Amino acid sequence: MAKALTARYIESITPTAQTQEIPDGGCRGLYLLVHPTGRKSYAVRYRFQGRTRKLTLDAGLTLAEARHQATAALHELERGNDPAALKFDAEAKAEKAEADRKRDTVAYHAGQFIERYAKKKTRENSWRATVHIFDNIVLPAWRGRVVHDIQRRDIRELVESVAEDRPIQANRTLAALSKFFNWLCQQDVIQASPCVGVVRPAEEHPRERVLDDNEIRRLWLAIDTLDDAARGCIQLLLLTGQRRSEIAKLKWSEVKGDTLELPVARMKGKRAHLVPLSTQAAAIIASLPQTGDYVFGRSPVSHFDRIKREIDAHMGNTAPWVVHDLRRTAASGMAKLRIDVPTIEKILDHRSGTFRGIVGVYQKYDFAVEKRDALQRWANHVEALVTGREESNVVTLRGRI
Repeated sequence: MAKALTARYIESITPTAQTQEIPDGGCRGLYLLVHPTGRKSYAVRYRFQGRTRKLTLDAGLTLAEARHQATAALHELERGNDPAALKFDAEAKAEKAEADRKRDTVAYHAGQFIERYAKKKTRENSWRATVHIFDNIVLPAWRGRVVHDIQRRDIRELVESVAEDRPIQANRTLAALSKFFNWLCQQDVIQASPCVGVVRPAEEHPRERVLDDNEIRRLWLAIDTLDDAARGCIQLLLLTGQRRSEIAKLKWSEVKGDTLELPVARMKGKRAHLVPLSTQAAAIIASLPQTGDYVFGRSPVSHFDRIKREIDAHMGNTAPWVVHDLRRTAASGMAKLRIDVPTIEKILDHRSGTFRGIVGVYQKYDFAVEKRDALQRWANHVEALVTGREESNVVTLRGRI
């Protein structure tokens, strides 16, 4: 009968040219394997369905641990299960789980997030901004990492590194990551978002810049130096008060006589929007050649940085402003003309203020007449500023004010 193995005895065994199998009298079926290299391991020999089988135990076990695993294996045998097959299945599942986990890279899921969520649920400007954030900030920092390993500390460190030079971009990065990890939670890829509890690194204040009457006049004279497409785009931004992307990507198919019909897909508020054209705005559009699908050329106007530099060079010394300030300028200008706030908000396609809550749900009047009158009065005001004539004597100039 084999003697029970002891830790001291196991330590004293010298390797030979062949692997030695030494039975353990202290545990039925357990064998100590001493390999020629000196490595020692354990195995359990047993019979299952009339055949001799061998179960190799985990590496690095102590004698006590090997006996425990051997006993558990024999208990499975008594239940009619093959211990070696059970271990093989468990290892296969573990390997598959680890392989799946390793495939869960940030890069892979970022691509899925952009294609399946961002491009379908957000406007083009938004998803392109998301692509920029992942391509230029997130993926270079986390290349090769899996989403399961991203912790709150990783989020905070990445966002803070961006905030050192670009605090507002750091806020945008945190917002994109929050949406990304929330989406992963919805897809059951991760259990919780690591963005929870991470504070935005920069405090943001709404812009308040509005061009005054003198600046509006100087702006209009400055844009006269631009090419037809750029000039017309900036003019319509000021005259209509619409968002930059809504005008820059305007298509001829969206120009319905003296009204712009902007489709749901292009609107931030996810609803179709009608913009009556003043006679000045309609004349600007009518003066442009139809060279493609887009009103301002074969492709949307996109080079706003260059356009803005050209405008600034001809405007002369003025306080800093951005293209989006033209939308605020139009809204503020209409308010100065005593146009009521509900009409201005309808023109801007805003849900804030008057049209939130119950009013927003039950008020369905389209304000078409009021919007047309308001935009015409605003265009007359701009023309009067540019030409120096009284608004009551304004005569529309075709193509340009």
